[in-house]
Amino acid sequence: MDYHLPVMLNECIEGLNLRPDGTYVDVTYGGGGHSRAIMQRLGAEGRLLAFDQDADALANAIDDSRFTLIHENFRYLKNYLRLYGVRKVDGILADLGVSSHQFDVAERGFSTRFDGNLDLRMDQRQETTARDVVNNASEKELTQLLRLYGELPNAYQMAKAIVAARAEKAIETTFDLREAVGRHLPRGMENKYLAMLFQALRIEVNGELDALQAMLQQAAELLNPGGRVVVMSYHSLEDRLVKNFFKTGNFEGVLEKDFYGNPIVPLKVVTRKAVTASEEELQRNNRARSAKLRVAEKVMVSE
Repeated sequence: MDYHLPVMLNECIEGLNLRPDGTYVDVTYGGGGHSRAIMQRLGAEGRLLAFDQDADALANAIDDSRFTLIHENFRYLKNYLRLYGVRKVDGILADLGVSSHQFDVAERGFSTRFDGNLDLRMDQRQETTARDVVNNASEKELTQLLRLYGELPNAYQMAKAIVAARAEKAIETTFDLREAVGRHLPRGMENKYLAMLFQALRIEVNGELDALQAMLQQAAELLNPGGRVVVMSYHSLEDRLVKNFFKTGNFEGVLEKDFYGNPIVPLKVVTRKAVTASEEELQRNNRARSAKLRVAEKVMVSE
């Protein structure tokens, strides 16, 4: 079985507008599908650096002198590129989805289909797991993170149910958690609500939104003029941050202007609307259904 079927592969590659001699970064390496497609288009002078915080991804490294795989979170993009002698790049690609591999390995706890440890860490070196959050966060903290990161309409009831269940015995596994919130899953929408719950915990455990903001700010600095950043997101919280940053250079989406009324933005939007997967791809890969792709280009500095 494939580690991960890359989503919107052609659209990502087109979005990068690759040059054979350019330097590129894939900040979410995973199974390496996007990276391999980039490598095929690079010449002898081209270079690709990739990041992945998940040790499982290291087994998929490409054996090529033009390729470097860095076992780190992309929030440290600038520091690690500098370590490898790279100050500027021509393109950055981020596919923010959880890989099929992570969903399919039960003991990682990413899927609600399997009973596994309540883990949800992208980086196994980190200490805090979803089990720690579920068993130690206060009812108020749980309510906030379920509402904010999971966008759950019944966040308060879910948090209350989790606190009541853990008072009886610790919540250790994915099925323990499912059981704890069972009566708050609306009929016919059980899987959707569970997915929202797990999304909230995953974002909290991995600090995903903070990492994304840090990466986007560094990307805008690192790109050569005319270089592109391509980001594929899978839920509205991420997509909103990407959309706002591409449009306004900040995450609030407030456009600042200079004395002459010109917008002060480091990037210009290439894709007016988010690009979504084709019908044909959706039939092949169900996980592409929520993907939204956005592309921005580093503004050329006029003399």
